[in-house]
Amino acid sequence: MSIDKLAKKIKLIIFDVDGVLTDGGLYFTDEGTEFKRFNSLDGHGIKLLKENGIEPAVISARNSKSVNHRMKNLGVKHFYQGQSNKVVAFNELLEKLHISADEVAYMGDDVIDLPVMTKVGFAIAVANAHDLVKQNANLITQKNGGQGAVREVCDFILKAQGKFDKAIAPYLQ
Repeated sequence: MSIDKLAKKIKLIIFDVDGVLTDGGLYFTDEGTEFKRFNSLDGHGIKLLKENGIEPAVISARNSKSVNHRMKNLGVKHFYQGQSNKVVAFNELLEKLHISADEVAYMGDDVIDLPVMTKVGFAIAVANAHDLVKQNANLITQKNGGQGAVREVCDFILKAQGKFDKAIAPYLQ
């Protein structure tokens, strides 16, 4: 099946955080406070998905206050942190949202993402993902994680579903 057809069915997209929504770097102050760099283009892409009926979610193996803050800022209702086994949160999302796995996209960068990526209808790897992740992806982005890869995918899904022009129209007036 073509990637356009896979993307057309998507009702939920799940993002990993480190290496997908961020550049994968772990930044710490001298006092040990962790902080992350998020891309504003990615954030607006997530908002466009939400406005067009595609639910965003996040599943991360790590815990971070900055992720809490960013997800609340973006209005992402479904975010799970501290998930060493991401399949548990994935299954909970399927049940909570009453959708099937083939209606889900997952975007990851490392082997910890593979257990979910191999279950979804549309698996996506960022350009700088681990080779095994790329081998199991339906789509590999042109951009690296944290550098607009999420926005690239948001636009791709909106285009595949015929929603992109309507989503962008208010900005072109």
